[in-house]
Amino acid sequence: MELKSICVYCGSATGILPRYAEAARELAQEMVKNDIALVYGGGKVGLMGVIADEVMRLGGEVTGVIPRTLMQWEVGHHGLTQLHVVKDMHERKAMMAELSDGFIAMPGGIGTLEELFETLTWAQLGFHDKPIGMLNVAGFYDGLLTFLDQVVAQGFLKPAQAGLLMHEAQAGRLLARLRDFQPGTHPRKLDSDSAQSLLP
Repeated sequence: MELKSICVYCGSATGILPRYAEAARELAQEMVKNDIALVYGGGKVGLMGVIADEVMRLGGEVTGVIPRTLMQWEVGHHGLTQLHVVKDMHERKAMMAELSDGFIAMPGGIGTLEELFETLTWAQLGFHDKPIGMLNVAGFYDGLLTFLDQVVAQGFLKPAQAGLLMHEAQAGRLLARLRDFQPGTHPRKLDSDSAQSLLP
């Protein structure tokens, strides 16, 4: 499918491995090479700042979406193509999703995981039909992928639903898989049993 913009979820820290920042720059380079705009959380710190700075340095387009409170804490990035300052986190996530043709999660903390799983849940429920990828840098997400296998094995998630989340260790391969994604090829409607698996 045509990807004009991708929302990247990633950490407001850079993590302990230099490889994380290197991977953020590599993803930025692949996106610019393929004329794909970056949509992200609007921060200037951590991996968020690294990927935004690299896309801008290479002449790409970057749209940030940040809640007013975080702007007041002076973590907003003022050097972007466009920066939307919104009321709260809910409005932020909705706008990021609306502006994007696909999603990629890089290493990050609880916020990154929350954004990823909400986007995945929306796909399961049929609220969107956009590709979702995970850039598994240096095995960062290995434990999470093992856990998802356990969720499937225990009957709380169907294999086709787990398959909505594509994952690769290299940015170029992940982007290629997102571009190859065909809307409508994955389950968008849940039966009553699988709907129960989304409840607390």
